[in-house]
Amino acid sequence: MIDLRSICERVISLSKEVGGFISTEFQNFDRSTVEEKERNSLVSYVDKEVERILVDALTKIYPDAGFIAEEGTGEPKENGYNWLVDPLDGTTNFIHGIPVFAVSIALIDKNQVPVIGVVYEVNLKECFYAYQGGGAFLDGKPISVSDTLEIGNSVFATGFPYFDHSQMPQYLRLLSVMMRKIRGFRRMGSAAVDLAYTAAGRFDIYLEHQLSPWDVAAGACIVKEAGGTVCDFEGGEDYIFGKQILASNKSLNPKVLKILRKHFWLNS
Repeated sequence: MIDLRSICERVISLSKEVGGFISTEFQNFDRSTVEEKERNSLVSYVDKEVERILVDALTKIYPDAGFIAEEGTGEPKENGYNWLVDPLDGTTNFIHGIPVFAVSIALIDKNQVPVIGVVYEVNLKECFYAYQGGGAFLDGKPISVSDTLEIGNSVFATGFPYFDHSQMPQYLRLLSVMMRKIRGFRRMGSAAVDLAYTAAGRFDIYLEHQLSPWDVAAGACIVKEAGGTVCDFEGGEDYIFGKQILASNKSLNPKVLKILRKHFWLNS
């Protein structure tokens, strides 16, 4: 049995350390250094350096775990624990000088269940974190998902695919329906931040598709420990590797799933 609390505390310190480096680089970032991995998928030297630091440090924190990291550092471990690392979630925001981006670190067990999640939002210096069975916190204070009961009173967050637009017609159809029902619509540009804000009750509903595991694993852990529900678009458990995620409180979850089944899956 591993000591999740102790490991989580060390990951929190690490996330703040690399967050300081990211913040410093943000002040004088040179866009000419940016590379394009594929269409609209950008990477900077900051992403690469932070990932290198994180992988080195996380290996020391829990050597038995493998890695699934955005920039490909490290190797995953089959049938074991793995770190899921996004060194800079919100790279496009960072490159364009938009102050919403985060460090996202999760540890998943051999069943691909997140057991530790840490999201450090660099600009506000807010650290959201949780470990399995330990509750969810923001800078040491307990957090919980909202108690909003009706979709009409909800603030809804989402994002958009940047390269795979194969399901865009039905996604836009879904958003068109949701926009007529909700109180407010937000698009932050960082899935990790969206999930952290949902865990803290700032957002009531968050859903998105065409995401990668490192985008969502940490935030999903925090939402669940904050009393929320996390699932895929069919209400199942394939939200880490299944490229679609819905996070909300337990009252709103079935109501949003009903809309998803009616509008997203219609003729999809």
